[in-house]
Amino acid sequence: LRSAPVCGRSPSAGLCSARCGLALVLHVSLFVAYALRVSLSIAIVAMTNGSHPHSWSGSAPRGSYPGFSQDNKDVCLTDMFCLLQAPVYNWSAETQGIILSSFFYGYGLTQVLGGYCSGLFGGKPVLGSGLLLSSVLTLLVPRAAELGMSFLIGLQVLLGLAEGVIFPAQYTLWAKWAPPLERSRLMNIADAGCTFGTFFALLVAGIICQSLGWPFVFYIFGGIGCAWCLCWFLLVYEDPAHHPWINAGEQEYIVSLLAHQGSSHGCSLPLVAMAKSLPLWAITIACFCTDWLFYMLLTSMPMFMSNVLHFDLRENGLLSSLPYIGNGLGHILAGLLADFLLARRVLGTAAIRKLFSALGMLLPAVFLVAVPYLGCSSTVVVVLLTLALTIISMTGAGININHIDIAPRYAGFLLGITNTFGIVAGIIAPTAVGLLISQDLRTGWRNAFFVSAALNLFGLIFYIAFGSGTIQDWARE
Repeated sequence: LRSAPVCGRSPSAGLCSARCGLALVLHVSLFVAYALRVSLSIAIVAMTNGSHPHSWSGSAPRGSYPGFSQDNKDVCLTDMFCLLQAPVYNWSAETQGIILSSFFYGYGLTQVLGGYCSGLFGGKPVLGSGLLLSSVLTLLVPRAAELGMSFLIGLQVLLGLAEGVIFPAQYTLWAKWAPPLERSRLMNIADAGCTFGTFFALLVAGIICQSLGWPFVFYIFGGIGCAWCLCWFLLVYEDPAHHPWINAGEQEYIVSLLAHQGSSHGCSLPLVAMAKSLPLWAITIACFCTDWLFYMLLTSMPMFMSNVLHFDLRENGLLSSLPYIGNGLGHILAGLLADFLLARRVLGTAAIRKLFSALGMLLPAVFLVAVPYLGCSSTVVVVLLTLALTIISMTGAGININHIDIAPRYAGFLLGITNTFGIVAGIIAPTAVGLLISQDLRTGWRNAFFVSAALNLFGLIFYIAFGSGTIQDWARE
């Protein structure tokens, strides 16, 4: 059956089309990847305190067994099983921070490599292999923790290395599958899996820790990841030409629209031309500034609410999850709106990218500048910070997919470059906040917000001045 058209140009652009199917498969894949990524962030709470009824306190699971004593001989086999499965470790807050941050050191190292390899070997095998390895490594987390902190840190670095190839490989796939007038919505539907996966993990992992014990977070999430990888390799094809079940009309439509892009890159890359490209620098600088603000809010918002507003997030779990829900929905809506404007020829590609980048960078900056002047109006402050994290998703239809506009042949490699800069911003931003608030709390937070807003404004101005929506000469075949 022929699906209903969405943009009026393709008879096969409906939900049953192959490219929409790819968007949904990638959505689930990124959903799984981010659930794996944040699982330790949630489980580490149960790993380092004695709140679980079937756990003991000790530096290693081979320690004492307080419930297994002469005065408590009626311990049932179920309790003994849970006891052996849920050890608790004496890790300081500093140690926990080192364990959690070790992921990003590996994650930043394989961004560019993942983009390069996906251009050589294809996005499907690179993304699938990265996701499968991430799932297997997640299954090994309880054993690594049992062996010691150093083993767990090493495992987290390996997990970062494995997940680092996923996003660049996704862009390589979209360069072969997404028609220009549908890129925004297809790619943003896929990207929304990141925030929805994070929200799901935050919601479910705590329940698993309380009911089954923290090791089952990794067993369940890792097992689901391994099972999904089988679906990935069975359902995904590198390009429309190799898809056995794609509608002939859809195949011809996609191939004809993307024919001018050329094939994927070979072993050599135009690195000098890339380094001199102002449109690429515009994307890179804007991504760095946006990620600075995003990670600053994501990591420091709970601290600000606790230290300045004296607000207890534990009293309202829904409030802490609102940014994830809003960000995911914002991605999808931004993509739909951007493609609608492109299809109606209201604005050109460059203007659309700059418009959505301006909305996603300027409005959060304005909200941050306003926060210090609101005094103790905690409700208004929470609303503004939540809106900032939601509206920043508008960049999903702007700078985040501009790589494919200017250099589709090298989209995965370029995404690896800009993502690396974004990760550096994510590492520096929380550290900068810590330094700023170490002297005076209120003045420090005000300065932290102002710095983030100023960076976003600078990045936006640079992007508007030098951003482009056309394929660059060095990116042509």
